[in-house]
Amino acid sequence: MTDSARVDSWLWAIRVYKTRSAATTACRAGHVRLNGDKVKAAQAVRIGDELRVRIAGFDRILIVRQILVKRVGAPLAALAYEDRTPEREPQAAVGLRDRGAGRPTKRERREIDRLRGRDDSD
Repeated sequence: MTDSARVDSWLWAIRVYKTRSAATTACRAGHVRLNGDKVKAAQAVRIGDELRVRIAGFDRILIVRQILVKRVGAPLAALAYEDRTPEREPQAAVGLRDRGAGRPTKRERREIDRLRGRDDSD
């Protein structure tokens, strides 16, 4: 068993990213931090390291518990890291319209603005 692996390969193996190239792209874009520092895709990750991965605008905090270089099933992948991501508050879907509903009317636009806190009627 190896004592280190590439960051992009490890993130792909534990199923954070769907493809290894997506993990590599995230590293290049600066969305992956290893112990607080931005990393390149080939950076070595070791047991005990902390990874912060930005996905969909939110950071996931992962602690490396096992080194994987090949993609494994989801139950085995979950054992390879400890997820220390803080719980997110549920956000209400504000201003979402059904597909095909057309443009909002003037009254609906005012209601949407009021819900979003952009009420200019004062």
